[in-house]
Amino acid sequence: MTKLFATRLALAATMMLVVTPAISAQQDDAAPPPSKPGKPINTGDVLSGELNAMKVRDVKNGKRVATYQITSEPRRLPPPNGLCNLETGPETFQLVTSSDAQAAQLKSFVGKEISVKVDEIACASDAGQMSEAVITKWSLIKKQ
Repeated sequence: MTKLFATRLALAATMMLVVTPAISAQQDDAAPPPSKPGKPINTGDVLSGELNAMKVRDVKNGKRVATYQITSEPRRLPPPNGLCNLETGPETFQLVTSSDAQAAQLKSFVGKEISVKVDEIACASDAGQMSEAVITKWSLIKKQ
């Protein structure tokens, strides 16, 4: 009878040794603190990031056109846009080209780090937009 008791006691002690670290590990895994919204970006500010190019179909004539996008740190847009219904604010910014000259200017910087001066920015609202925010008026800043 004492042998059976000793076996069960040893089994119970072993189970406690295995289960206790797992329970304490679960208690330590508290939810991470909420992400802070990005710093604000206003008209006239500089936005820097990697330039990407995507080919999308133009709604008007169905041709494939190049669309350019900057990937940057999260930013907070001026009111009323704010965070664009995102936790930290937009991280991808579509650059709208107003001329072939602007498109040609951006084409040589694809895959590289660039900086643009933002003149007009808003949250993406059209279904076909691949970015979280749209910069409609901008100018490229030359790096020295």
